Amino acid sequence: MKSSTSSSDQYQKFSSSYGDETPPPAGGPVSSKSQFYVETMDPPPAMYRKKKNEVPWSTGLCDCMSDPKNCCITLWCPCITFGQVAEIIDKGSNSCGVNGALYAIIICVTGCPCFYSCFYRSKMRQQYLLKESPCGDCLVHCFCEACALCQEYRELKNRGVDMSIGWHGNVERQNRGVIMPPTVEGGMNR
Repeated sequence: MKSSTSSSDQYQKFSSSYGDETPPPAGGPVSSKSQFYVETMDPPPAMYRKKKNEVPWSTGLCDCMSDPKNCCITLWCPCITFGQVAEIIDKGSNSCGVNGALYAIIICVTGCPCFYSCFYRSKMRQQYLLKESPCGDCLVHCFCEACALCQEYRELKNRGVDMSIGWHGNVERQNRGVIMPPTVEGGMNR
């Protein structure tokens, strides 16, 4: 009889912290007080987070003829335009020639360089807080590779980058005191 009394006394002590009518929660108590395990929620995935104030591209995707020289170069030899764009986006870690040669090798081996060049479009959009338009970066490059490269080239040019002198030339120009427009999140500062 004593054993049944002691177990019911323990039950009384345990249940008294929750009130006589309220059963303990499913998670159970952490201590003898009324503290419970609280599950924290993970932040929402990146696609649901509020984006920073994104700005539109300075020119449209199909405005290729606003720079006819670059349009012709990109149409006949896209590796040159890609190399120039990639050098600026990578902040000079690889030269225009290296980036262009890699692009040309990818064209020869796979015939589809868009899967490589779309990553640079994404990187550029993140650096300059550009909107993803008219559709996703991979789709733009898969269906309009030349137009996408021309648009990226024009965007950098419109932001004050002299594409003919490359990354290091632009940094020297900036250090000499030639005023360049401000960049966002790791743009032209090294």
